[in-house]
Amino acid sequence: MALVHCDFFSEALDVNTSMLVILPERASSQIGMAGSAIVGDPPVLYLLHGLTDDHTIWLRRTAIERYVAPLGLAVVMPNGSRSFYTDEEHGNRYWTFLSAELPEVCRSFFRLSERREDTFVAGLSMGGYGAVKWALRDPGRFAAAASLSGALNVATRREHPTSPVDPAVWHTVWGDRPVPGTDDDTVALLERAGDDLPALYVACGTEDFLYEDNTRFVETARRRGVPLAVDFSPGAHDWAYWDAKIQDVLAWLPLRRDPATGR
Repeated sequence: MALVHCDFFSEALDVNTSMLVILPERASSQIGMAGSAIVGDPPVLYLLHGLTDDHTIWLRRTAIERYVAPLGLAVVMPNGSRSFYTDEEHGNRYWTFLSAELPEVCRSFFRLSERREDTFVAGLSMGGYGAVKWALRDPGRFAAAASLSGALNVATRREHPTSPVDPAVWHTVWGDRPVPGTDDDTVALLERAGDDLPALYVACGTEDFLYEDNTRFVETARRRGVPLAVDFSPGAHDWAYWDAKIQDVLAWLPLRRDPATGR
């Protein structure tokens, strides 16, 4: 695998920002890790971080590079700050950066597939919210989207008495504007979603403080007849859980096969 630390200027944010990108490499002689790369432009997974982390965290807390090496999958890990991947009321345009600018920047720098069937998004906590929101607002872009311990009910989460998020974060992101029923409300997006959605995967530990938010999202999906894979199993809001579950997500992704290897 090739690992690229990319610093670049964002027009949407009007500031320099960073991302880590893992690019597939067909290699057979590297000791301890097999590489793979499909013919043509590789599929891509946009992998989003949580509230207290940055673009480096997936590489630092998991073995994501090793996990994707045999899959021929590129992984883009952008810096979303503490934005909830939203155009902030008192900050910057992180939704515009993520959903419009980032894919174009990545394709201008790297060879990546532009096909829907080769494009995926996933994230944890705040990043799980961002992944699901992106998939529901732009379903034609993605073949699959996954949330691990996602903040999937921000419409009520900021009013929750046990919310661990600093109220200043909510104020920066949304100010006084209402979230329920808007395009930042993932439950509302699910309520009015069309039929041609990407495959959805929702995982959350039963000991996680976001467990009830995830069960409400899943109940809404089932009531609307939206198919999704669900994994509610023992686990907390921590990296032991996410390191295990990202491997399940990678196994679940509908990746196309390399005709040369069958993988």
